[in-house]
Amino acid sequence: MGTSSDPGRSGRLAVRGARILDVRRGAWDDRSTVLIDGGRVAELMKGPPPDGIAVVDVPGSSLIPGLVDAHTHVLLQDTLDRSSLVSQMVEQNLGHRIATAVRAMHIALEHGFTTIRDLGTEGAGYTDVGLRDAAVEGIVAGPRMLVAGPAIRPTGRYPLPGQPHSGTFPVGIDSCSGVDACRDVVRTQVAHGVDWIKIYVSGGPLRRTDSGYPDGPAVFTEAEVGALVDEAHRQGLRIAAHAQCLTGTRMAIEAGVDSIEHGYAITPELARAMADRGVTLVATLLVGRESAARGWYGDEWVESAHQRSFQNCLEVGVPIALGTDVGGFGWTDISQAEELSIMVGLGQTPIDALRSATLVGARLVCPHGTGGELACGAWGDVVAVDGDPLADVSAVRNVRMVVQNGAVRFRREQATSAIEWGG
Repeated sequence: MGTSSDPGRSGRLAVRGARILDVRRGAWDDRSTVLIDGGRVAELMKGPPPDGIAVVDVPGSSLIPGLVDAHTHVLLQDTLDRSSLVSQMVEQNLGHRIATAVRAMHIALEHGFTTIRDLGTEGAGYTDVGLRDAAVEGIVAGPRMLVAGPAIRPTGRYPLPGQPHSGTFPVGIDSCSGVDACRDVVRTQVAHGVDWIKIYVSGGPLRRTDSGYPDGPAVFTEAEVGALVDEAHRQGLRIAAHAQCLTGTRMAIEAGVDSIEHGYAITPELARAMADRGVTLVATLLVGRESAARGWYGDEWVESAHQRSFQNCLEVGVPIALGTDVGGFGWTDISQAEELSIMVGLGQTPIDALRSATLVGARLVCPHGTGGELACGAWGDVVAVDGDPLADVSAVRNVRMVVQNGAVRFRREQATSAIEWGG
């Protein structure tokens, strides 16, 4: 990880490249320098900045806003390997999990992701709250984090792989049964300082319906899902639903969740309902690709349904935010930015994929923030990449430098790749 670089004595930093992406217009700005003051974008400039301002020059680069990954798990390291998942949750020392999480946070920055929404610690309690706060305080380097603590499951669901279905997670995932208990678990999580609530509304095994979309048991009742959503919103938090089956997806949308995670089973009818209600899709196509490669989808028809669901949402204007589910696949194996190429391959234009990774993602994960664009007053997050991502979105993977809150967090020329650390 490259060493952080603070702005000059003036508290201001100028980042200079070849051009600046205006994600709202979907075009390159004719200015080439982003001036950041107090951690926020102060001005876009054509000429050189005034004297006394620290300048970071990245010749020939395209300057884009810091990217947003709306579905991560920093406390997980490749859970597509079932034995690895059990080991991490049952056998691994919590300190070891925290250390690998800090490394994951570094890697996210190296990939250009200056903001992440971390959706579940899977047995590590509220450790994500501490990691979020440590990053804010500068104790560790990492993205801006919005965290969900332990995901919420129905009582008796989601056992450890290979363990009896009646078992419980040895080191903690929240569960509830009944309306009152569902409200109580949300209030408990609020007391621990989470930013988001995550619930599971789908259960396995998946079965193929006549329409070709997967369905499975309804794990919560409608009243329980309604109570979880209502209580989260009453407490001022947004709520994400892990939804891979028709029944659970429909129930979550009708209850008013803010985002559908994964979305294997979104028919045209459900896509229209999402568009009408402003529910965002976070499709996690990258982990889907890796799941298919390892046989986790079970059958090719599930992968096909997942992709068709994404396209159904695209056709009717559902807000789509980039999310990778990294931690499901290994942090050290794949750049999260590969998600953009998959999204384009399924029908998004490069600029719409970039908006999913910037404006749309920022609005979803931090609706009261000002991220996702390079404009006056926005977060001072700038990523310098080689190439033209409007022509070839894979150029986003060619990260040369990352600035977050007006400080240089990563420079390719000075960095030792986290992958080379061998962890």
